[in-house]
Amino acid sequence: MRADEHVQAARDLLAQSDRHFTNGDRLQGSETLWGAAAHAILAVSRTRRWRLGSHGRLRENADRLSSELSEQEIADDFQVAERFHTNFYHDYLEDFRIRRDRPLVHRFVSRVLALPELAGLSP
Repeated sequence: MRADEHVQAARDLLAQSDRHFTNGDRLQGSETLWGAAAHAILAVSRTRRWRLGSHGRLRENADRLSSELSEQEIADDFQVAERFHTNFYHDYLEDFRIRRDRPLVHRFVSRVLALPELAGLSP
């Protein structure tokens, strides 16, 4: 996928996630929320020509972006997104954690998609 396609996927998945959670589907909500974060980091990785290929590489690229921008919350919020990915498989997050942590993943996706190289991209 091209960077602009990842940007659109991140936006679409974020909206889908909200609908899933609103409808009470915690598992699909969790996975689509994770997907939005993953596509956001994939988009910036494509534009910066960073290596891809694994979940671990996504984490490395999120940490790299966090370091380059001197914004620790980028790395922290990506870790929250990873918990939602795990929740899809194990359904372990309590409702209060979901309510508390969903906005952090939204913040991550919004922050990454606002980067100059991604702002305004559309497929």
